[in-house]
This record gives sequence, structure tokens and C-alpha cells, in this order.
Amino acid sequence: MSDTLLKVEVVTPEKRVWSGEATMVSARTLDGDLGILLNHTPLLGVLTDGTVSIKASDGSVNDFVINGGFISVSNNRVSILGESAIN
Repeated sequence: MSDTLLKVEVVTPEKRVWSGEATMVSARTLDGDLGILLNHTPLLGVLTDGTVSIKASDGSVNDFVINGGFISVSNNRVSILGESAIN
């Protein structure tokens, strides 16, 4: 993994929906909207129903409609664990 990118995974109980490197992730939690960039403080949050947006390293933007779940950020790794995720 590059030292200048986030390693991101979007998973549901059924499958891995998306995996790759990104420059930014935005999501909505019970505590409010998050914007996650490189070297973000570690956190664990509860996702609300809504859109998670991932700006991939190639510049493309991937939006996923997430219905409940969790987001974990640690050591430039972002895990999005949704009950369901639709691209």
C-alpha cells in the first residue's frame, strides 16, 4: 500500500462490495458527517442509512447506499461494514 493513500474496504455479510486505495472517504454516522483523509484519527462509528462516497486513487468516485452498519478507521485503513450496500 502506498504511504499516501487510504486502504478501503466495503463489505456486507454476503460479500466484499469494493476494495481499493482512495484519497478520501465520506460517510454519515450517528454523530454526524465524516470526511476521512490520510492519517485520520482512529475511530469506530455507527453508520446511519445513507451514502458513503469513496474517491478512489484513480480519481473516480464510488457511491454506495448503506443501510446501517459500522465504520472503522485505523492506520490509514478504512473498513465499512454495512448490513447492505448498493452501488
